[in-house]
Amino acid sequence: MRVPCGPAFFASAGKPGTGQARPVFLREGDFSIHKLWRWQVISREHQINDEIRAREVRVVGAEGEQLGIKPFREALQLAIDLNLDLVNVAPTAKPPVCRIMDYGKFRYETQKKEKEARKNQKIVDTKEVWFRANIDENDYQTKFRNVVKFLGEGDKVKCSVRFRGREITHASVGQKILDRLAGEVADLCVMERVPKLEGRSMIMILAPKPTN
Repeated sequence: MRVPCGPAFFASAGKPGTGQARPVFLREGDFSIHKLWRWQVISREHQINDEIRAREVRVVGAEGEQLGIKPFREALQLAIDLNLDLVNVAPTAKPPVCRIMDYGKFRYETQKKEKEARKNQKIVDTKEVWFRANIDENDYQTKFRNVVKFLGEGDKVKCSVRFRGREITHASVGQKILDRLAGEVADLCVMERVPKLEGRSMIMILAPKPTN
């Protein structure tokens, strides 16, 4: 006997592509109303279950075994019998490749892995350290320590020498400051951008050496 999946399911029925559920008829006793609801929620990332429109599909079993090419309804029934989902994993293939799996579990594990990847990903910032053209040694050493600290934390450093008034006529002074700095941190970084005059500032960019 084939029965609808229940009044609650019909009450939320919608059109394909809306992200809503829609009714299907399956054999009585196949699974619960809760399971039917999960099966018929249309995924924006994959076609699942009754969302699949192909007449026949190549089926991969729940354990990764190749089950061959089967009519869509027969492939869907295989998934139903295992209380699992039929997921279109290669829609452009001919015929499309569908895998039998617990799609809810698959999405959970995928999102968990993506979250872990974002958590472990180092976001590289660019810090900026300013030098005066007439900087004294104590001030230079303070700036130098900041550059070392930022590079050690894995950040890029934009080193700039600012020229005020007529100091711009002696741009070579700024070049000497940046050349000295680059030499003193050479073991910590690579020069991403050589010292270059921009307006009233000379700018150099250092990037931390890649770690193996």
